[in-house]
Amino acid sequence: MSWDEHIMLIGHTVNCFGWSIKVVGNTGSNSTREAIHATEQGFAVGMHAALHINPYYGKTSLEGLISHFDSVLPMGPTIIYNVPSRTGQDIPPDVIKIVAKSPNFAGVKECVGHDRVEQYTSNGVVVWSGNDDQCNDSRWFCGATGVISVTSNLVPGLMKELMFGGKNTSLNSKVQPLVGWLFCEPNPIGLNTALTQLGVVRPVFRLPYVPLPLAKRVELVKIV
Repeated sequence: MSWDEHIMLIGHTVNCFGWSIKVVGNTGSNSTREAIHATEQGFAVGMHAALHINPYYGKTSLEGLISHFDSVLPMGPTIIYNVPSRTGQDIPPDVIKIVAKSPNFAGVKECVGHDRVEQYTSNGVVVWSGNDDQCNDSRWFCGATGVISVTSNLVPGLMKELMFGGKNTSLNSKVQPLVGWLFCEPNPIGLNTALTQLGVVRPVFRLPYVPLPLAKRVELVKIV
């Protein structure tokens, strides 16, 4: 999406659902100036919190990471998003320890794994799992608050049950084949394909995303 579309989507979501849920707008960027501008617009159209990734591709130093986050945190409630597989750079706990001093720091979306999640939660840092395949254990064994989830776009009721219905290893096992299918290619390729198959969205794919091939689409039918 263009940034105009991105901000319009945040505003549309707030308009439709903001009375009943908290809307977290992903206004992060590898350009600090762009992240500031997008976050200003996101809060202007009513989002309740921002999700901020660390600068990707054009990576920076640890001091640069801190300065980047310090530039956006004063603007409103903020979740820091750590996903080294996409950014190429881990946000280490020492950085989170510093930026967490901001009153607007709401927590971390953490994709590194259970040990990191537990390290944060044991020190009072709010964590949302960023890994759908690990979120059940992160929630019930490592203290995560919940998950910021891809799979919940398809089965929100089941994911809510996993996060708030108590330990349920049986349900978690049943959900795993769907999770595996959704991530057989980088997200959101699987999700977009599934939403199209289920008739939720029109079959429109913008490059560089292309739908999963027929054989994988047949797999989804069997899983569902």
